[in-house]
Amino acid sequence: MAIRLLNEDDDNNPMNSVINLIDIFLVVIAALLIIISQNPLNPFSSDDVTVIKNSGKKNMEIMVKKGKEIKTFKSQGNIGEGNGEKAGISYKMEDGSFVYVPNKEAKI
Repeated sequence: MAIRLLNEDDDNNPMNSVINLIDIFLVVIAALLIIISQNPLNPFSSDDVTVIKNSGKKNMEIMVKKGKEIKTFKSQGNIGEGNGEKAGISYKMEDGSFVYVPNKEAKI
């Protein structure tokens, strides 16, 4: 009987298909973990992140993540208005950063 087991065809063994399914699930789980780690709103990172969805549209959303706390702000579709005065000028530098220069008479 032992000789018959040694000569058994591996294609007929149902455990081989189960092992292949386990391998496929492991690859899918690894891909999902990579996707979660690259998400800017990753719950496991301690970075502060701001994400703007649908910028400038009526259904715009702003998501702010500070530490592990995530706040979502949804646009009401209204244009902001109010009273105020010019407080200064901002300039965009060549490296992409901004510099704010307040007016001399502005009281901040």
